[in-house]
Amino acid sequence: MPGETLETGRQSPRFLWLYALAWAGGAIAYVPFLTILLPIRITAVAGDENIRWLAFITFSGAIAASAGNILFGWLSDRSRSRRPWIATALVLNVGLLLAMTLVVAPLALLGLILLWQLALNMMLGPLSAWAGDCVPRSQMGLLGGLLAFAPGMGALAGVLITVPGLAGPNGRIALVGVLIVACVAPVLLFGRPLTVPVAGDAAVPESESGGGPDFARRPFVAMWLARLLVQIAEAALFAFLLIYFRSIQPGISESFIARLFCLVLVAAVPVALTAGRWADRTQRPFFPLAIAAALAGSGLVVLSLSGGVDRAIGGYVVFGLATTVFLSLHSGQTLRVLPRARHRGRDLGVFNLTNTVPSLIMPWLTLALVPSFGFTGLFVLLALLAFTSATILFLLPRN
Repeated sequence: MPGETLETGRQSPRFLWLYALAWAGGAIAYVPFLTILLPIRITAVAGDENIRWLAFITFSGAIAASAGNILFGWLSDRSRSRRPWIATALVLNVGLLLAMTLVVAPLALLGLILLWQLALNMMLGPLSAWAGDCVPRSQMGLLGGLLAFAPGMGALAGVLITVPGLAGPNGRIALVGVLIVACVAPVLLFGRPLTVPVAGDAAVPESESGGGPDFARRPFVAMWLARLLVQIAEAALFAFLLIYFRSIQPGISESFIARLFCLVLVAAVPVALTAGRWADRTQRPFFPLAIAAALAGSGLVVLSLSGGVDRAIGGYVVFGLATTVFLSLHSGQTLRVLPRARHRGRDLGVFNLTNTVPSLIMPWLTLALVPSFGFTGLFVLLALLAFTSATILFLLPRN
């Protein structure tokens, strides 16, 4: 990106905060829509066939999101400019959301969802690569901590648009569009990042990795696999949390689960900021990730042993805090292990597969384990995945 060359080794706080706000806008673009507004819209246009259409649209949308993130990340690499892609995608995103209020047929809604996923990832792909263009290695921990605001903002947006009497179904979609623009536009208009010429190139040369396992000599692969394992566990809890708690206490309400989920996301922000700053100061970028993955596994162990709702809440709080911190910090530290800066957008698109592939894997794991072994069997397997992720990260070289 054009701009004054960075000489102090640190990016301006204004850009970092504006970037974090834009990243939160990305979360606002999909969290309330996919979790609240889309199911309502599908029910309105598909009636009794809503479950079948929701499953089909979700599956197809995940594929479109995966392809779009890689494609537009690569195109922004080729154009050597991120801002025009983000700005164009912002307009398309809001326009397609508003268009969904007009469709009356499930097939038309499917087509708009696929286009919307492409537009969303036209924004998210270049936006994620822009951080690698502008944020030096010494601030990637701080960047990861700031990105922890995004999940909480997405959840809070869902709470806001569903305030009784605030807006009808179509008005809620319009309100989401307003929130997206309010969050993403400031960094496009006022963000003036200083240039970081070499940020994000391969961080751990093979010659420095010693004689450890093969994946330890390839931090890109190790970080990809570590995130995928944690994301599978996170996706399973996200999808089946309410069902799990009702298997323990049938009368537990959706409102209670929503508040618990939101509380965990908000509480994770100061933890992620503290851990990210510590990683920057000590130059140990992977250690907080390994600890967070291990804590996520520990929370799942507690959930597998839970005999009552209080212990289950405690296990979920540990798991939820740990995974939110892990995913936020991982997004920042990923930038230091990308093999080539000139392919940053494309490679981050490959990393984005760790966000979409779990949605394709997780349902089959659940169907295979829960009917025979209950949630205990599922949580034990997910704990093993989290502990494996922690082991991979512990074995990475210190820097």
